[in-house]
Amino acid sequence: MARSRPVSSWTLFLSLVVLIGCIIVPGLTVKHENFKTCAQSGFCKRNRALADDASAQGASWSSPYELDPSSVLFKDGQLTGILIKTTTNNEKFRLPVILSLLESGAARLVVDEEKRMKGEIELRHNSKINKKRYDESEQWVLVGGLEASKSAALNADAEAGFTKVQYGPDNKFQAVIRHAPFEIEFQRDGETHVQLNHQGLLNMEHWRPKVEKEGESESAEDESTWWEESFGGNTDSKPRGPESVALDVTFPGYNHVFGIPEHADSLSLRETRGGPGNHENPYRMYNSDVFEYELNSPMTLYGAIPFMQAHRKNSTVGVFWLNAAETWVDIVKKSTSSNPLSLGSKSKTDTQTHWISESGQIDLFIFLGPTPQEISKTYGQLTGYTQLPQHFAIAYHQCRWNYITDEDVKDVDSKFDKHQIPYDVIWLDVDYTDDRKYFTWEPLSFPNPKGMQEQLADSERKLVVLIDPHIKNKNDYFVSQELKSKGLAVLNKDGEIYDGWCWPGSSNWVDCFNPAAIPWWKSLHKYDKFQGSLSNLFIWNDMSEPSVFNGPETTMPKDNIHYGDWEHRDVHNVNGLTLVNATYQALLERKKGEIRRPFILTRSYYAGAQRYAAMWTGDNQATWDHLAMSLPMVLTNGIAGYPFAGADVGGFFHNPDKELLSRWYQAGIWYPFFRAHAHIDTRRREPYLISEPHRTIISQAVRLRYQLLPAWYTAFHEASLNGMPIVRPQYYMFPEDEQGFAIDDQLYLGNTGLLAKPVVTENTFTTDIYISDDEKYYDYFDFTVYQGAGKRHTVPAPEDKIPLLIQGGHIVPRRDRPRRSSALMRWDPYTLILTLNKNGEADGTLYFDDGETFDYERGAYIHRQFRFRGSTLSSEDLGTKGPKTAEYLKTTAGVTVERVIVIDPPKSWKDKSTVTVIEDGAKTASTASLDYFEQNDGKADYAVVKSPNVGIGKSWQIEF
Repeated sequence: MARSRPVSSWTLFLSLVVLIGCIIVPGLTVKHENFKTCAQSGFCKRNRALADDASAQGASWSSPYELDPSSVLFKDGQLTGILIKTTTNNEKFRLPVILSLLESGAARLVVDEEKRMKGEIELRHNSKINKKRYDESEQWVLVGGLEASKSAALNADAEAGFTKVQYGPDNKFQAVIRHAPFEIEFQRDGETHVQLNHQGLLNMEHWRPKVEKEGESESAEDESTWWEESFGGNTDSKPRGPESVALDVTFPGYNHVFGIPEHADSLSLRETRGGPGNHENPYRMYNSDVFEYELNSPMTLYGAIPFMQAHRKNSTVGVFWLNAAETWVDIVKKSTSSNPLSLGSKSKTDTQTHWISESGQIDLFIFLGPTPQEISKTYGQLTGYTQLPQHFAIAYHQCRWNYITDEDVKDVDSKFDKHQIPYDVIWLDVDYTDDRKYFTWEPLSFPNPKGMQEQLADSERKLVVLIDPHIKNKNDYFVSQELKSKGLAVLNKDGEIYDGWCWPGSSNWVDCFNPAAIPWWKSLHKYDKFQGSLSNLFIWNDMSEPSVFNGPETTMPKDNIHYGDWEHRDVHNVNGLTLVNATYQALLERKKGEIRRPFILTRSYYAGAQRYAAMWTGDNQATWDHLAMSLPMVLTNGIAGYPFAGADVGGFFHNPDKELLSRWYQAGIWYPFFRAHAHIDTRRREPYLISEPHRTIISQAVRLRYQLLPAWYTAFHEASLNGMPIVRPQYYMFPEDEQGFAIDDQLYLGNTGLLAKPVVTENTFTTDIYISDDEKYYDYFDFTVYQGAGKRHTVPAPEDKIPLLIQGGHIVPRRDRPRRSSALMRWDPYTLILTLNKNGEADGTLYFDDGETFDYERGAYIHRQFRFRGSTLSSEDLGTKGPKTAEYLKTTAGVTVERVIVIDPPKSWKDKSTVTVIEDGAKTASTASLDYFEQNDGKADYAVVKSPNVGIGKSWQIEF
């Protein structure tokens, strides 16, 4: 949601005039002056200057950090020691270092500062904040995967000046630690894949007292931003002085790096130094409400996941920088070809990255792969896999700012039904509240919220309402009273309740770092406290960066104070995660004994938030460029461990024309989180309001999403078990094909073989889909065959068609009966689509459960493996029985397979008219009809088995 400053009716009128003027202008531009560049961020500027100095000195540069060999100890998979930092005036500072080798194959490096750890520092301004470097991010982010390696061992062959540790699967990984200057190489099978401090840019700004100087004096260092720093009218008091941390991470031989969302940029990250086509600034991670954000930019956005993958042919490695403070990442690519004129010489590219954070420890995880799938799984073990959401959450969501009354909501609901367009969720933005007080209803506009929710429940639909972390500062508002009286608010630098400006005007912020805030926040969501809410109401946490309209960079001052006496600078990027954690717990049990899976949407996020909520890419614009950029943004979040991602369909700002809106729906059905949303001053654009033929085009796209919900839910289930993306980029599927590494405008849905290439340019009626392998691919709608590895294939894309192929070798489950909502499809039969591979085989899976409770954890689910081998299609059980299994199988006994469609079947099937059906438990075999259909003009033949009527939860065989 965009921000505003509602102070008076006159201000609102002026704002409206300005806003209308903006809408008339063809494009919006980000207000760059509101957000820092690296040159305006003292710690970033200092560390970049260090890198420039090191580069200028070249081979003569040496890192001033050494590992004291006498301090090195190794025990139980963990190496400890003391780094010695030597300054230019020969002062020495002790930095404890821990290198942990984990059973998962990951490694973890932690570097801290001894003086701060012991509290042997003095704070300025009589501050009472914590003296340590922030070391509690892991409490919010990490949930497992920290078991020490049982087989890790010192390598006795290490030469003088080095320590070597072997670890990982079959001890194929090795960490080579150079003592002076300090450097670590991480090797797999004897080859170096990740280097730390290879460029010598390690920097931990040690504590030092502020020395007051009389008159002018020369200083070797620029201290202008050490002790305080001003920006946008706010002065940061910096009671601990300079405390940034930085480290260079090099990926030798790797030309592509991916990840570190959130940025509106390409999937393969661009260089941030060195000439035309490169970004001028590093990629920034500092969760911010960036109004009217621009594209192809390293500017920070709403979320931050400091997780990066590096990829080259058949090898993927990665790093995770666990630091919640403002962070910048420089990327430079260096070619190491020694003689380009030499015959047969191959150039090699090293990607050098430079990670810079304002405060906290160095806490870095290293992953050696070698596949992107293994990286996803290992990273997911640490930060948690995506939640398995309620089934409705993966269907279509209808939203705008704002549906103005409860009658408006009911009218929209009825008109979707009248025009036979399915949807599952309708959303309410901030104006449903009474005077922008959360947990209340506007009494004139929403006098009967229960009646509104009850109408939605008639079609098993849901309502989502906005609840933000800023609480209106008003004495007669019960939430405000309790926030203050219980001491649960964020404080300013003087230890008083922080007051800032957001939607309600004067506001205070709940401090979800405080353990006592969790039970209080839970109590507010109870039905008796949030009066008028029913069990089909769910929550949207917006503005939790946090967004503060009158704050520096539209957020909180960095010297605000949170629970534990931590400064906001230490915890900024994890702030939104703490809110969704609290909301998730609040939604688990709003009524005693009534436990349902929560659904939450968040705009601000950090690593780990995938356990609790979906995310979306914020306030985009109704332009073709924003539509195109939504695909790499969603894909990037997926490979960074946050697959439940989407973008506002249609664009938040402006009014899309019918072609753009239609194409956006055709793209939006491939976002894991599929929601239409629009600004309050845009024209209403519910699909039923769009004139023909575009209404039908949009309706067909939405129905395709519903048809494929079984495949989507299965992909969500897989992601909840292994951390893999739900929609996947080309390099992830074909890690050996270098031509596909930078492709970010097409995607695969899970393991289904479905390959979509949405049209994202105007007046475009064909598109080129790149195919890596030599399998046959079939057009989803008419079965046109495309084959040819390593090349692009032109696919027709008229306005009413989504370019969509199925790779040979897959079995895709779907449901073909259109319903008003996904829940009404619960007992519908399935259709299975088979595409045979070169060997005449196919595989697929189907997972489903009740779609709302946690009973699946006790066996209440169906998980089937479909296989086609020889001339037989079979269904096998992949499930593990639990106490709820038998009961659930009984409730789903009537759900069957009503049709099987085989694309490109053997020609011998032409002469067949029946198939034999053998169902587990049946006394005798039965038959079902088989129809064979021949096609021409490059379209594959297909065969249809009608009404085999086998139970979807049973084992069976269909013999052709």
